[in-house]
Amino acid sequence: MSEARVDTVRLQTVVKGFWESAALMSGVELGLFTAISEGRNTVEAAAAAMAIEVENAERLMTALTAMTILQRDGDSFANAPDVERFLVAGKSSYAGPWMLFGKPKWDDWGKLTERLRLPKESQRVLGMYEDSFTVEKARAYHEATYSIGMGAARWFHKQVDLTGRKRIMDLGGGSGCYCINAAIKFPEITGVVLDLPSVGVVTREFIAENGFTDRITAEACDFTADALPEDADVAIMASNLPQYSREIIAGVVQRVYDALLPGGEFHLIGEILDDDRCGPIAPALWGLSEAVSNSTGLAHSEADVIGYLCDAGFANVTATEFIPGTLTRITGFKA
Repeated sequence: MSEARVDTVRLQTVVKGFWESAALMSGVELGLFTAISEGRNTVEAAAAAMAIEVENAERLMTALTAMTILQRDGDSFANAPDVERFLVAGKSSYAGPWMLFGKPKWDDWGKLTERLRLPKESQRVLGMYEDSFTVEKARAYHEATYSIGMGAARWFHKQVDLTGRKRIMDLGGGSGCYCINAAIKFPEITGVVLDLPSVGVVTREFIAENGFTDRITAEACDFTADALPEDADVAIMASNLPQYSREIIAGVVQRVYDALLPGGEFHLIGEILDDDRCGPIAPALWGLSEAVSNSTGLAHSEADVIGYLCDAGFANVTATEFIPGTLTRITGFKA
């Protein structure tokens, strides 16, 4: 038997990956998936709904079908199940803003080689969040991430029973989704979201929108350096792990342990690599994105994070799959 011929197809597919990103983002921006969901599911009807030429609608829909974003049956199109759930405007699960979140970063990713050549001393602890992260930028960011954050927080509270707990501190909690969902489920729980001053303004808006200003607060805090609250029996740090170096995360985990009430629990939910550091791809790319932001951050492995908790003094440390291929929840308890 002859060996399989080696060609460039796989490499070309990776190099042209941004073509697929552009097609998906255009589908969101033009309202294609909403139109199809509402029954305007032919090329001509979708073109009219998007206010573009029929030929351009055909180009876009053909590409999205080949990407399995759309499903075709003769002249009719349907959204793939995940597209129907998350990319149809008006649904409570709509995540269109999050899908467009990375678009302004395209030019920066084109400069990745230059960023990778920068010396270590030029890196910033908070990367994209330092200096000019204004209230306006914070609002745009968290409006994009809110729907995803609420879904993740609801899933967390299906996995984790906080019955009997009294107070949560959420490190880098952004829009406050984990505290908001805790307040919905547990009438006795209060919470504090610790984040940058500009983010706190936006956090308070989301808290007020959900009617929990009497139970959840937002405080300006650089949790890598500032004092942490000492009245919480639950600590959560979610979806910001790759933004920090190993040394910084180890320090944060130690400070969380010291601040938690005895018997308290810590849940670190992050984009975490397998122990062999060969994947998954999502955590690896989040780590690489920190080079684009010129931060000190990188991808951490499951063994790394378990080690941070154990070294800090946490007991019964466990790892639980949170979002397959993307997020892992590492949990530990203070004696």
